[in-house]
Amino acid sequence: MGDVAWGELAVYRARVRGCLLGGAIGDSLGYPVEGLSLAEIQARYGERGLSGLVADRAGVVGRISDDTQMTLFTAEGWMRGGGMTGAEATPVQEAYLRWLDTQDHDGPPPAYGFQHRTGWLRNELWLYERRAPGLACLSGLREGYVPDPSRVIDGTTGRVNPGSKGCGTVMRSAPFGFTAGGTRHAFESAARCAQITHGHPTGYYAAGAFAAMISCLVDDESLEGAVLRAMDLLARYPGHEETTAALRKAVDLATDGTATPSKVESLGGGWVAEEALAIAVYAALARPDDEAARNPVEAALLLSVNHSGDSDSTGAVCGNLLGAHHGDALLPPQWLARIEGRAVIAVVADDLASEVRPGGQRLWGS
Repeated sequence: MGDVAWGELAVYRARVRGCLLGGAIGDSLGYPVEGLSLAEIQARYGERGLSGLVADRAGVVGRISDDTQMTLFTAEGWMRGGGMTGAEATPVQEAYLRWLDTQDHDGPPPAYGFQHRTGWLRNELWLYERRAPGLACLSGLREGYVPDPSRVIDGTTGRVNPGSKGCGTVMRSAPFGFTAGGTRHAFESAARCAQITHGHPTGYYAAGAFAAMISCLVDDESLEGAVLRAMDLLARYPGHEETTAALRKAVDLATDGTATPSKVESLGGGWVAEEALAIAVYAALARPDDEAARNPVEAALLLSVNHSGDSDSTGAVCGNLLGAHHGDALLPPQWLARIEGRAVIAVVADDLASEVRPGGQRLWGS
């Protein structure tokens, strides 16, 4: 391990764990209320809205959605590619095809003759559930497209689903932030792999900006500093304006008094990529009111899901940000204990943390 200090390794691993487990918590909080209006949420759960995990439409508490499913497969593909520039698109696309198998089959289909059917996640039977997968993710993967690693990220429209900028690009992209290649590498890898399913520049730029934020957070930036650094990087790419405007509005809103659901509503519904990222950023940065301030991590997660829109995706992205910043120790234990697949998610996080470390050093040798 060279000169890498044990304390540094422990902090890094805690942040990777926090990111994936925090995302799963936010996903599970929001999944039962996805698509409900804020008024409907408040009518069911009280004036302050959702205050904890509740049963979903199947009557089960703590189930994750396609957001966490795809994040896990992103992590598996990212590890296979080694997080190296130009080498990540094929293993990530193959990992997404394994996720597609979980949506098309009741259990692991035969592997013979299919190169992509070689990952260990494909044998986790609990992942073979349809949890409202995004249509662009499904149709995009059926195209079988692998982005050209030599093509510059330049704001041009991608080949697959060229008009789609759905939040399916953002909600799966946190693992790209764990890389030895630095923040720009995280940005471009996430943006390139987003084009496997979504061709609209805003869709892939939002994914890139999100991965850049995660990269900054594991490098010990503050939440606000991570967002601002990602925005500075984003501004270097042509056609960034729509994503930048959404993030600027979220940052400005976070400085405007205490957090409220109406401010979240003003950022949109989170169905498209830039809105989902903006809502998550606002919830992570905003100052909670006096009652919620007793547990700011809980308050931010609840703020991220109590709105009219794609609550599981905004909750997942907010949870990724908070977990990468604070590590797993500050995740609400009463929620973490009930999350579906928690043990598998932790194993994937530990495997991811063992691959590479920010700054360019390999953790476990060459």
